[in-house]
Amino acid sequence: MQGTVAAGAARQGHPRGLYLLFFTEMWERMSYYGMRGLLVLFLTSQVNGGFGWSKSEALSLYGTYTGLVYLTPIVGGFIADRFMGQRRAVVLGGVLMMIGHLVLALPSVMMFYVGLGFLIIGNGFFKPNISTMVGGLYAPGDGRRDGAFTIFYMGINLGAMLGNFICGTLGEKVGWHWGFGSAGVGMFLGLIAFLSLQKKLLGDVGLAPVKPTPQTQVAQAGGEKKGFSRDEIDRIVVIFIIALFVVAFWAGFEQAGGLMNLYTNEKVDRHILFGEVPTTWFQNFNSFFIVALAPVFAGLWGWLAARGKDPSIPVKMGMGLVFLSIGFVFMLGASNQSADVGKAAAYWVILAYLFHTMGELCLSPVGLSMVTKVAPQRIVSAMMGVWFLANAAANKLSGVIGGYSEKLGEFDIFLYISIGTGIAGLILLVVSPVLKKMMHGTDEVKPASPTNEQAQGGSSVAAA
Repeated sequence: MQGTVAAGAARQGHPRGLYLLFFTEMWERMSYYGMRGLLVLFLTSQVNGGFGWSKSEALSLYGTYTGLVYLTPIVGGFIADRFMGQRRAVVLGGVLMMIGHLVLALPSVMMFYVGLGFLIIGNGFFKPNISTMVGGLYAPGDGRRDGAFTIFYMGINLGAMLGNFICGTLGEKVGWHWGFGSAGVGMFLGLIAFLSLQKKLLGDVGLAPVKPTPQTQVAQAGGEKKGFSRDEIDRIVVIFIIALFVVAFWAGFEQAGGLMNLYTNEKVDRHILFGEVPTTWFQNFNSFFIVALAPVFAGLWGWLAARGKDPSIPVKMGMGLVFLSIGFVFMLGASNQSADVGKAAAYWVILAYLFHTMGELCLSPVGLSMVTKVAPQRIVSAMMGVWFLANAAANKLSGVIGGYSEKLGEFDIFLYISIGTGIAGLILLVVSPVLKKMMHGTDEVKPASPTNEQAQGGSSVAAA
């Protein structure tokens, strides 16, 4: 796949297409996180049309839904790679999700499940392919790629902030279905922006499926016509190994929309000067910290890469697990305080979100970037789908773990998560040299040539 970046991109530091993908993803994530923040609250509510389910029932459905949202990208990535291209898949996915959110706005149990179905299928087309297109803007070895995914990640979290403020407030204060419907409006805005500017800003990135020629397959296989070379198999194995650790991370992190969300609603003092803060607003601390810290992390990775001191991908991700573990230590403090005095101070939850965010910035955008670097190019979207399979398993596991809080109590659940993620992070740090070797240099960065870029007035890159 070839992608021509518009003239003047070098002056901005990144191709202008990155900012279109940023904006599109921002509105899609506004719709997703707006609905996600309301889901367990709606399911457990006994007023305004809520289903009145138990905590364990609500968390089980939450885990199933969020798990399937990350399972369908395997199929969506495969279809895009082989048949329709990433760009058409993004548009199809966005349309399906917009329909799904609007169907959720209808006050019917049957329509609720139909809406969830549209969201699950639509996300399968949208999610892996827009992430792959970000990588497609950069040449192999371009040191800006990790920073680009961190910037892209800011768009995700700006959207999450909008979703929790707009959809969350409408859902909690006006009516649940108003919140769900507003999420569909956000997806519509993202689609309009993407369709209007894609030709101008993306060139041919993601426009056609990747179909390697027989000659390319022979060259990639070291002169023998076969599926994958030994190096490619190693690289695929690395993605699967790291994905196992990613399951541990997201199983803990996704408590934010499940158990931590319910805990905040019931056992955290949310009163400030002008009244009680809606529960969904607390999830915005994660998004706020992402927006505040993403430029710092993007700058740090770029600064280290330029000096040849960038930590390896497994090291960064191991650090992410350790930060997550530390965050749950603060939830232990909150649980102790709420057990003693009835309500925990809000700062415990805020500090937990701070460390969870630091972990997220070390792991998630770096992981997205890794797949576009390490995966064999002819299956990169499908491997992005496999990457999201880890999220699928983790989200379902998250709901199961959170559901045990009714039997064990929040303190024990938070303790087990803290210990488990901390051990996983330390193991990943120990085995990181082996995993880096198995990447066969595909994770290495190469400093860009300012002279060449200035002479061209832009950059023309072979998209990864």
